[in-house]
Amino acid sequence: MPIDLELTPENRLVRRAVRDFAGQEIAPHIREWDARHEVHPEVFAKMAELGFLGAPIPERYGGSGLDYISLGIVCEELERADTSFRVVMSVHVGLNSLTLYQWGTEDQKQRFLVPQAKGQKLATFALTEPGVGTDAGSLTTTARRDGSDYVLNGAKIWISLADLADHFLVFATVDRAKRHKGITAFILERGMPGFTTGTIEGKLGINAGNTGELALQDVRVPAANRLGEEGEGFTIAMSAIDQGRYTVATGAVGLAQACLDASLKYAHERRTFGQEIGQHQLVKQMLAKMGQGIEAGRLLCWQAAWRKNRGLRNTRETSLAKWFATDHAVQSALDAVQIHGAYGYSNEYPVERYLRNSKAAVIYEGTSQLHTLIQADYLLGYRDDRPLRCPQPPAPGYEAGSPG
Repeated sequence: MPIDLELTPENRLVRRAVRDFAGQEIAPHIREWDARHEVHPEVFAKMAELGFLGAPIPERYGGSGLDYISLGIVCEELERADTSFRVVMSVHVGLNSLTLYQWGTEDQKQRFLVPQAKGQKLATFALTEPGVGTDAGSLTTTARRDGSDYVLNGAKIWISLADLADHFLVFATVDRAKRHKGITAFILERGMPGFTTGTIEGKLGINAGNTGELALQDVRVPAANRLGEEGEGFTIAMSAIDQGRYTVATGAVGLAQACLDASLKYAHERRTFGQEIGQHQLVKQMLAKMGQGIEAGRLLCWQAAWRKNRGLRNTRETSLAKWFATDHAVQSALDAVQIHGAYGYSNEYPVERYLRNSKAAVIYEGTSQLHTLIQADYLLGYRDDRPLRCPQPPAPGYEAGSPG
């Protein structure tokens, strides 16, 4: 089954639409928004109008019916403008909506997925806790069955869109002694009694985006809002993270591209020793490495997308793309600041913001260290790609395992 590296007319149309949108709605304002730590949900509404918030969801559920290459292009072009807007795609589309599409009942899809895909409701994902990050099996948020409801107690932290989302995919354990096998997934709605949210202040970057915490005190959640079966939550979370990691990886390619764009412009404008700094050999080296990594990262993302389009397991490929692309984005941002010299240390130029924003992605959706271990385990044969109980549905227009 050969991989076709040629973008389709639809892919190109999507790229043009997102690039135009980002250039008009984000780029002229982002320096001010970032400096003031301002979040602008009205931009999310415009993203919804253009179909971005339901990009890979089939039209029958209110989405745009796009493939995963197009989803990657949306994320790449949004992060090229600013990370905070790609984050919306990651949590609303990647971690939440695609998970509902894969695991939800028809009733859940109609109640939650349709309004999310249409952009009428904003959604997020809540796994991380104050004392639990990578070790998801140690969740302390609990869920106790009580008649036709579950009663949830606990806290979540570092939740994107915490103070803006309407729907929350929350993970809790029904039996802590079972660790991973006790984790269960629930769909919560803003306004449920005992459920409160708050914003985290003082972040290093992504200052034009909302990040916060959730508190759950005897929150009653109908059993009809449970996603999957009891004990399937860890598998559901990992399948969601396969989707989220893809959006992060493609976004990181966009951030590296933004670093290269800014650096090329400055390399032509700035002159030292009687010539453009782009003529200096070590500046050329940094620029060439940026370009090299962008091409490699984009190809790794497209490899993962090719498998996603066909409903094939892609944990290994997505992990590799996320690991490589996010590490490269950090190095590109460091080099971009270096090329700009003292000016790179000031928000007069965007590379200062790129550096601050780049760091988060090598931490969330699995640290670079975790992805190093994942890839090593595949090489050693300690991991395999056995199918999930609920296989990933192919992208609209594709059939699982189809050739070409």
